[in-house]
Amino acid sequence: MPGNRGAFLDMLAWSEGTSAIPGSDNGYNVLCGATPDDPLLFESYADHPRIYNPDLDSTAAGRYQLLARYYDSYKELLSLPDFSPASQDAIALRQIMERRALGDVDVGNIKLAILKCSTIWASLPGAPYGQRQNQLSDLCAEYAKAGGSMAPNS
Repeated sequence: MPGNRGAFLDMLAWSEGTSAIPGSDNGYNVLCGATPDDPLLFESYADHPRIYNPDLDSTAAGRYQLLARYYDSYKELLSLPDFSPASQDAIALRQIMERRALGDVDVGNIKLAILKCSTIWASLPGAPYGQRQNQLSDLCAEYAKAGGSMAPNS
């Protein structure tokens, strides 16, 4: 996906750590808890893998680490056929829209978009989940590296 939306999604995958997992499909088939040294991957995109990680108390999976319970709602809402990369992207864009941040992404107000989305992704600054968070400056750098453009004064 080109443009600011694609760059924002790439930045999210970098932030969640999924796109850096060796052997993954650009993060789309990554399970919660995966690390470069322990690449936990799932094999089928037919459905959310629904694998529970007791150490992290999570069913998060995919490029944007979506919980199984949210997948079911979005699958119905968006009439998605599966958990494929296209479906995962559609869900992430819908989540960004629900936080009223999609317009900010489109015009390059990335810092504001990141802050608006911090209640969705634990790796974003200001997230309330008590997990590792990335610095806003690093996120902006990854967004730019992915080809996103920043609005003046943002």
